[in-house]
Amino acid sequence: MKILILSRNASLYSTQSLMNAAIKRNHEVQIYDHLMCNIIVEKSKPQLMIGQDFIGHFDAVIPRIGASATTYGASIVRQLEHMGIFTTVTADALLKARDKLHCMQLLSNMGLDVPKTGISAGDYCIPMVYDQISKDKAVVKLISSTQGLGVILAQTKNQGISIVEGFHRVREDVLIQEFIQDAKGSDVRVFIVDGKIVGAMVRQAVPGEFRSNIHRGASSTIAILSPEEEDLALKATSILGLSIAGVDILRSNRGPLILEVNASPGLEGIEGTTKVNIAEKIIKFIEREVKKRKHG
Repeated sequence: MKILILSRNASLYSTQSLMNAAIKRNHEVQIYDHLMCNIIVEKSKPQLMIGQDFIGHFDAVIPRIGASATTYGASIVRQLEHMGIFTTVTADALLKARDKLHCMQLLSNMGLDVPKTGISAGDYCIPMVYDQISKDKAVVKLISSTQGLGVILAQTKNQGISIVEGFHRVREDVLIQEFIQDAKGSDVRVFIVDGKIVGAMVRQAVPGEFRSNIHRGASSTIAILSPEEEDLALKATSILGLSIAGVDILRSNRGPLILEVNASPGLEGIEGTTKVNIAEKIIKFIEREVKKRKHG
């Protein structure tokens, strides 16, 4: 097969891991920066260019789309879909997962438990919305935050209101979210490929930090999932239409809560912790899907 990986940085661990796994299984791999791709829309003839050249034939695409390039990256993925190429994440699923409010709305509407979350477009409504979430501590986060960036723990209501107002001044939409004290600075990352859980780890934040992202220095250990946690993670990916995902779960006194669903989860932390070659599992999934298409 000929596989295209969309990645802003070819040297990143996840990109390299996927490339090496594909090559080991005798596939040809190309890596393109999606921000260097150009879309040509024409009746019955969708095309994509890299630089001055039209891209050739690919059997499958693995999008590694970061938060800073979500909109354009999703447009590139959608164009590849229109060209009849299998993509490991669809443009629609990517957009649903990346918009944290939309994601929370979809999951909660389908009966999945999430931290209580609110949003206000106008400053005058912030105190009322904040009161519905908490009387003191609450998490304020950008709708498209990633790797813990744009996520702040407000210690008091007044501080939280000031943080939200500050984001509004720079025209950023933010969520006010329930702070789950009993999670004690940890969460569970569940990695799913093709409707199956292939790895899970507990991430523990460093002392004095509430964000448990590996990029922020958190430690990780292999997670033993409860049946309820497994069911929650699998339902979340199914609702969002994701074949590959990293589902973040908080363990609270009222049971597991979906914190976030990542449509472009990193491989370094999960592979390093579990010692599972997840990149290989992704390539095998692609092989199955492309084979189905050819014989379907």
